[in-house]
Amino acid sequence: MIIGVPKEIKNNENRVALTPAGVSEMKKHGHTVYVQSTAGLGSGFADAEYAEAGAIVLPTIEEVYAIAEMIIKVKEPIASEYPLIKKDQLLFTYFHFASSEELTHAMLEKGAVCLAYETVEKTDRSLPLLVPMSEVAGRMAIQQGAKYLEKPLKGRGILLGGVPGVPPAKVLVLGGGIVGTQAAKMAAGLGAQVTIMDLSLPRLRQLDDIMPANVNTEMSNHYNITRAIKNADLIVGAVLIPGAKAPHLITRDMLKLMRPGTVVVDVAVDQGGCIETCTPTTHENPTFIIDDIVHYCVANMPGAVPYTSTLALTNATLPYAVQLANKGWEKACAENEELKKGLNVANGKILYKGVAEAWNLPFNEEIVLANA
Repeated sequence: MIIGVPKEIKNNENRVALTPAGVSEMKKHGHTVYVQSTAGLGSGFADAEYAEAGAIVLPTIEEVYAIAEMIIKVKEPIASEYPLIKKDQLLFTYFHFASSEELTHAMLEKGAVCLAYETVEKTDRSLPLLVPMSEVAGRMAIQQGAKYLEKPLKGRGILLGGVPGVPPAKVLVLGGGIVGTQAAKMAAGLGAQVTIMDLSLPRLRQLDDIMPANVNTEMSNHYNITRAIKNADLIVGAVLIPGAKAPHLITRDMLKLMRPGTVVVDVAVDQGGCIETCTPTTHENPTFIIDDIVHYCVANMPGAVPYTSTLALTNATLPYAVQLANKGWEKACAENEELKKGLNVANGKILYKGVAEAWNLPFNEEIVLANA
């Protein structure tokens, strides 16, 4: 198969979808890999390393899209890329269709085959291609939240871990999944007083067993959230419904209950956000303020630490990419239920229920995998 790796062009997105090691693996299976010049530079991989691994380096993004049967990316295509996508071209990347109606319609109109990292799902309901970036984003949420609590950045002017004789900050984490767990661990490690909320009592029991003494668990409901936000210094939104929009756990009118300078970090913003006032921002302009509350809503947080993120992501995605390249997407999805669940759009149809429901579009429950 002919594989293309374009350079990411989303604002301050420095990750790359395939490392030189990944190129070498693809070559071993007999595939041809085209990499756009400087695609890996932000993650620390020079063009010469790709060439040495067996890739053909092309100067422009247009050339990569034009020649490739499968495009491997990190983030969803943006508007300037839509015209480059060909009918029946396979795109393997994060899409988050439920947060972008424009992207959904564009991919339907192009007739592309869109296999989304975020909905590839194992039999135990885990999301293997979301986990590594969720781990990074959960840890970064605290790192960024601690920074924006500083007064020059319009925060409350509180040190997350406090000092002897001065109490630490209070951190509220909404969601006990991968993001929430990593955020709670980081906040606790810095000495904050942490509360983590989730809807699942079994999950709360697990968290209670593994977390240090400065982490408390609570059932997530409107009453508990409303009470907790009044005293929280940093709030992390870590709610995920795979492939669908996140619910709004904190609404606009709830901001007035918070203290001025409280920081909210909505990691779910690329799925619509679980804090109503959060809209996607960039690393270039990461925050905005509403009702004296600092909102940090960067949709590609792991892009700020591309070396770590690229290696973590490609460790997870490469085995699936190899299957797709070896067998073609139809046979690979017919034989691997995990990959099949990653199919969001194909042949001009929506194949993932959460995406169809998000935009009130027809849902095609079954796809005929003709070449399987």
